[in-house]
Amino acid sequence: DLNVYYGGIHAIKNISFQIKKGEIVSLIGANGAGKTSILHAVSGLIPIKSGEISLNGINVTNIEAHKLVSQGMAHVPEGRRIFTQLTVLENLEMGAFTRHDKDEIKNSMDEVLNLFPRLAERKKQFAGTMSGGEQQMLAMARALMSKPNLLLLDEPSMGLAPLLVQEIFKIVERINKEQGVTILLVEQNANMALSIANRGYVLETGQITLEGTGKELITNPEIKKAYLGG
Repeated sequence: DLNVYYGGIHAIKNISFQIKKGEIVSLIGANGAGKTSILHAVSGLIPIKSGEISLNGINVTNIEAHKLVSQGMAHVPEGRRIFTQLTVLENLEMGAFTRHDKDEIKNSMDEVLNLFPRLAERKKQFAGTMSGGEQQMLAMARALMSKPNLLLLDEPSMGLAPLLVQEIFKIVERINKEQGVTILLVEQNANMALSIANRGYVLETGQITLEGTGKELITNPEIKKAYLGG
């Protein structure tokens, strides 16, 4: 029963949904439907008016964003938001700021550099000098350095060439399958988002209008017409 307001605008209206451990769940909808607002509310970046958010059975409603990282949640925001004047390595180290287990942090560093070999090649490069696709990989890798159980991804394919989009989505699947990270994905590319999702929700003007498995939604005639160019 989540409700979020921006001033007088009722952006999220009594929304309820769930993500089970180990799933990829996609939120799809037109621009302005409220997808990013949901991620911001879940990760504590904006206050909610009413409703409850629970993570692993614990009520985390209105807990500050930085404290949620320690609870196992990481958020890769729209537009990447990497530290452009730091190196790739420094960005990754910043991702582990809530952790104190040095050996485990080193293991995580090895894991993410194995998952993103391009970052391994550019460890000492300033992040702001990399391509859009590389910056997106860095934003995802930095989030993984916090060792999340739940990863929120906001528009990971935005502004990327089609080949890079495919690469990013393959990595999202690997993060889910190989590292066991549960993923909540917001994505304009509905076709790609639903093709890798266990389940999906369709948002229209701040409300959920349809839900189903990724396969059900991708073959739904209404969804095809509205979001998949069918």
